[in-house]
Amino acid sequence: MIQLFNRIKVFLDEQKVEYIVKTHLPTSTSEDSARERGEPLKIGAKALLVKDNTHFVLVIVPADRRLDTGKLKKILHSQNLRFATAEELKQLTGCEKGAVPPFGHLLGMGVEMIVDEALFGEEYLAFNAGSLEVSIKMKTADYKRIIQPKTGIFSVPG
Repeated sequence: MIQLFNRIKVFLDEQKVEYIVKTHLPTSTSEDSARERGEPLKIGAKALLVKDNTHFVLVIVPADRRLDTGKLKKILHSQNLRFATAEELKQLTGCEKGAVPPFGHLLGMGVEMIVDEALFGEEYLAFNAGSLEVSIKMKTADYKRIIQPKTGIFSVPG
């Protein structure tokens, strides 16, 4: 999705963030994306859209870890939690699975976003930027500074 990619670039430029754009073959998994980027899996930022009883939440976890839904339920004070369907994902984000970037406010969907603290353990992070064929790599400290996300501990080794 070129429009979203351009919004991400404009936002990063406005925030004076240095970043690298990489184009690559389409990827459908975090492992494929890391391989195509030539980067370790652990710097990948995986954006997952989940829904509890009342609303959607964009959850960001390191690509080498998996979401612990039990921990996330406690943080969100939720009894039920499920992943968004492909249709819900497309409708809310305009992206297909695997292309959602870790910038909820740029998606125009008005959903809560929460980032797993393990993501901040690496110097850099990389993510698909609205497309399965385009990735961005940037410093993790810059991401944390410009997003100022709600954080928690809700991932486990994958």
